[in-house]
Amino acid sequence: MKISIIIAAYNIDQYIERCLSSVLAQTYRDIDVVVVDDASTDNTGEIISSFAARDSRITVVAHKENKGLHLTRNTGVAAATGDYALFLDGDDELAPDMCERLVDKIAAESIDMLHYGITVISENGVTAEDGTNFADYVNAPERVFYGDDVLRSIYDEALGQKVDWRMTQRLYRISLLKRAFSVMTNQRLERAEDSYESFVVASLANSSVPCKDIRGYIYHYGVGVTGASAITAKQYRQFCEQFSACYRATREYIVNRGETALMRSCFTDMRHKANELLSNDWHMRVPENEKAEAAKAMADVLGGAVAACEIWRIVRDQAWRIATGSSSQKDMGDLQSWRAIAEDIDILQSANGEALRLGKTKTRALELIADLNRSSELNQYEDQPIRVFVTTHKDVAKPKSRILQPVQVGLKPGSYRFPWAFHDDEGENISSKNPMYCELTTQYWAWKNIDAEYYGFCHYRRYFDFSETEHRENAYGEIMDDYIDDAAAKRYGLDDVTIAKAVEGYDVITTRYGDLTQIIDKRGTPAGVWKAAPLLIDEDLRRCYRILCSMHPDYKQDADAFLNGNKSCFCNMFIMRKQIFQDYCAWLFPILEEFEQQTDFSTYSKEAVRTPGHLSERLLNIYLMHHKRIGANWKTKELQCVHFTNPEPEYALKPLWDDEPGMPKPVPVVFAADDNYVPQLATTVYSAMKNASKNRFYDVVVLQRNIAWDKQERMRDFFYKQFPNMTLRFTNVDRMMNGYNLSTNNKHISVETYYRFLIQGILPFYDKVLYLDSDIIVPGDIAELYDTDLGDNMLAAVRDIDFLGNLNIKDGKRMQYAQETLKMRDPYDYFQAGVLVINTKALRGSYTIQQWLDYATNSDFIYNDQDVLNAHCEGKVLYLPWEWDVVHDLENRVGRIFSQAPGRYFDEYMASRNNPKIIHYAGYVKPWTDPDCDFASVYWRYARETPFYERLLKRVARAMQANIVIDVERKSRGAKPQRAVGEHSSLRKIIDPIAPLGSPQREIAKAIGRAVRGRR
Repeated sequence: MKISIIIAAYNIDQYIERCLSSVLAQTYRDIDVVVVDDASTDNTGEIISSFAARDSRITVVAHKENKGLHLTRNTGVAAATGDYALFLDGDDELAPDMCERLVDKIAAESIDMLHYGITVISENGVTAEDGTNFADYVNAPERVFYGDDVLRSIYDEALGQKVDWRMTQRLYRISLLKRAFSVMTNQRLERAEDSYESFVVASLANSSVPCKDIRGYIYHYGVGVTGASAITAKQYRQFCEQFSACYRATREYIVNRGETALMRSCFTDMRHKANELLSNDWHMRVPENEKAEAAKAMADVLGGAVAACEIWRIVRDQAWRIATGSSSQKDMGDLQSWRAIAEDIDILQSANGEALRLGKTKTRALELIADLNRSSELNQYEDQPIRVFVTTHKDVAKPKSRILQPVQVGLKPGSYRFPWAFHDDEGENISSKNPMYCELTTQYWAWKNIDAEYYGFCHYRRYFDFSETEHRENAYGEIMDDYIDDAAAKRYGLDDVTIAKAVEGYDVITTRYGDLTQIIDKRGTPAGVWKAAPLLIDEDLRRCYRILCSMHPDYKQDADAFLNGNKSCFCNMFIMRKQIFQDYCAWLFPILEEFEQQTDFSTYSKEAVRTPGHLSERLLNIYLMHHKRIGANWKTKELQCVHFTNPEPEYALKPLWDDEPGMPKPVPVVFAADDNYVPQLATTVYSAMKNASKNRFYDVVVLQRNIAWDKQERMRDFFYKQFPNMTLRFTNVDRMMNGYNLSTNNKHISVETYYRFLIQGILPFYDKVLYLDSDIIVPGDIAELYDTDLGDNMLAAVRDIDFLGNLNIKDGKRMQYAQETLKMRDPYDYFQAGVLVINTKALRGSYTIQQWLDYATNSDFIYNDQDVLNAHCEGKVLYLPWEWDVVHDLENRVGRIFSQAPGRYFDEYMASRNNPKIIHYAGYVKPWTDPDCDFASVYWRYARETPFYERLLKRVARAMQANIVIDVERKSRGAKPQRAVGEHSSLRKIIDPIAPLGSPQREIAKAIGRAVRGRR
């Protein structure tokens, strides 16, 4: 097997001898060396000729004029005669056994491309850290790829673009290489030619096999085009033009080859990555005084949105670096300077996709900058005589107080550092022990670094109640509340005036001492409470007791009295005068340090590792008891402790990006769901996005109260990989719904139905919003629906064919209800509220959210939220074509009920069933309760492509449990057990296409069916 080594050479006389010497030193002898001299003007040609004269395996091809690297490689490929070939840059070299190892690998299997590793040597200003990071990237492990996955693995952003596109890091089958270069452009390409050439080769390859352990290619990082030397704005413009030429060549290849969705998306992602590499040169190599000119050059060549996006990315990353590590005045100055350059770029006439990318990047950058600007909040804390430190590891709400001062704990290298908080790893600290010492790392930090008259400590979810009002406590001696807001601050005195009044004049303040015979499961004593804790170790308490008695014998009496008594204060919350606090810390931390040294934590659970934190709560009690016994005469006070269950800040949704010329207008689409309805929600959103116009951007907002974070992340991951033209935002409406005791009069309608009343307040920056129920399928284009011209109407909707049919039933009850309860002038205008185009601007001008929710408390309504909207929007409704809300046929309601509606409406409804743009599974029969229901096959077509499909199958099985009869007589006769999924079961329609008989998926389906029926 012959290996061709193709070397491009241009003005590298100081490196080419090293390169060729390494090639001729190969232990594998059957090599074909093609050296193409691209019209060098130095001694490169002479050196090449001298080597060729000594070894016949070297073929020299000389260009009469300089053509650039791409065409030089093309010449080399045409001259290569081996079975496989690799590219070697003339300023790099090969280890002696490189070819031998590659041949051994290639001989074992027939492949198109072998992707090997490299050895990186940093030179010419490239730092060792940058060299290591680059080596880690290009040498990252990967799997074997076949077919389209070869191209996708390199370029697809959804896969992380973790595979490099370096042409010099692969061994190629020569027939593949010659075919690829034969269809490439004959135009000069430079700087980004690897991205283009690799794209063409990968699109034609059938296989790519990694061998990253072979690192015989020695890459001199910093030599040639990868240098770190400064460049002018004029040079940078040339770089931009060279990248643009590579983009045009790639686009031309795609068109000529026959454009596919994969190639189109990979090309888009290729440009994104290449633009990032290009802008890194702007960041690192263009002098500050030329950056604005260079940015304009990038905008001129690649478009304003591209240039602005890349500079905003650099601003974003700079803000992140400042927030996660130390920073200087220069760092902040650079950030502001680059921001000004980004904001000055004209983005008009930008492509829609690039503008979307800009919007996301800029928004995140501005969020980080806004957070950094909060660092000024720390200035208000320094001169406070009373300083109560609030320990937190996450972003939380905090009362408006200069006395209550946040301290971030649990920091690690690279952690995001809240600019508005102190950090327990600054100054003298034990921050690294936070997993063990918990909030004590804050106490230690304050002890060593802060000067105050009073030192106090509480937690991000537990505060002292500084008010003079007695509040009700739970069985654990805590006041339970939900949110930290202005009302709570007023209720519990969490303001500076009240806190100072409560603290001044006292020496020590703690939480209340609770009677352990009455609270905490009535364990009786502190020792009993410890023993009952399942994750704490009894010997640890005894060991700490022995250490205390050894180090401070005079405390033994107090330790015995406390551990065997029935009183204790809790939560490690206290406020002390300076002298007492300093003495307490000097006493406490040596005891814990000795305990730490005597204890082997290697097999402890995470909770058990926190034992020093638990012990300190007991030691605080002992310390205070001791000083009371010996007559310290401290003036003490006990305060109630309030526990906030939802300490997270209230996050108000913001516009996706500034409303400025050139930026796309999002289509806001709102859903409401709970944790149990996530599979249905995912199916509905998926159907909507799959059929939505790709030329629009969608801001999908889910109103919820309890959807688990992992499910939110799973949905984001699923949708973002497929739909780059959308965002998916979950917002918790619990605060807005707090205080309203809402219920529904139909068991198949959940309380989430009321969330649509909140839209006008949650999305104040949208004047029009599309609302969709989560039990629908959307075969139509939601952008078309959103573009409905509402005029002065409050909303657009489809008439409710079910309600209209009921109006004409002989008993007249529904007509009476519509006229007398809903007070509708024309009951035949009653609409279905599962699909709404809402004029939020008009709604805000007519009704408040409180009014809507007050209306919804009317227990006389049948369809609470829907009836409210019909009663209060009548005369201000635009009626949509029936295709936009085709209600399915539930238990022959088409024949029994719908057919009684006015004839023209019934005819229009029936016609809409032939081409529905939205199918609505309204009522108590759904596809996941009856897979034979109307339009169920359409539902499952989308559902089976979502990540929650199996959960829906399980619900089908549960719903059908009542229809499954277990034949006890058959079992008693020894007959075969009934099938988990019967021959005629409706489940077969859903399961058979994706879980064929005999497949592992089939076994899972069987297990679900049997589990539901109580069988194994």
